[in-house]
Amino acid sequence: MLQLFFCCLALLFCLVKPDPDPLQDYCVADTKTPPSVFTNGVLCINPNLAFASHFKTSVLSKPGRTSGNPFGFNVTLTSTTNLPGINTLGLTMARADIAANGLVPPHSHPRASEVTICLQGNLLVGFVDTSSRLYTQQLRPGESFVFPQGLIHFLFNLDSMHSALVLSGLSSQNPGTQLTSIATFVSKPGIPDEILRKAFGINGQDVAKIRKNLGG
Repeated sequence: MLQLFFCCLALLFCLVKPDPDPLQDYCVADTKTPPSVFTNGVLCINPNLAFASHFKTSVLSKPGRTSGNPFGFNVTLTSTTNLPGINTLGLTMARADIAANGLVPPHSHPRASEVTICLQGNLLVGFVDTSSRLYTQQLRPGESFVFPQGLIHFLFNLDSMHSALVLSGLSSQNPGTQLTSIATFVSKPGIPDEILRKAFGINGQDVAKIRKNLGG
């Protein structure tokens, strides 16, 4: 019985993969033709119609506005819209601008691991594993940190005077992002108050206040 269990487990691990490997040199995303068939990804243009410009983007060169975000951060992602050549390659790049004392709050990427490099500023970064152990490091320009797939992590700008800038690579074309606080308190429809009260050891007024503070 135990041997059967391990065989099933091994089979499961073989089936669980990140993005599938491409079957050709590239698959430049067709972002103009309305899809008639929906696939797990984006349809390709004819490879003979591909240009070098499909593999270039300047979207990460522009600073993002942090003033409109209550946490003081802005994330700019590459996608098949602004970088069609990234389609099927199993990766995404991201730029995060973080205001003075700004925070990229605890969040997770269900489909990707992430490597982050600090380009500017003084950051405190960290993640929590499934044993509730916290791993943190202080990052200065040129230093990098890795966040394992699916684990809750954060980035905090320790500098109260200057903004910070980081560049990240994620191991999926569509990594997904779930802010822990927003998903918990501002879901649509909302998680019942009784569940939130018991889960966080707070009262109904606290639940309402947190929801209001987060825009719910």
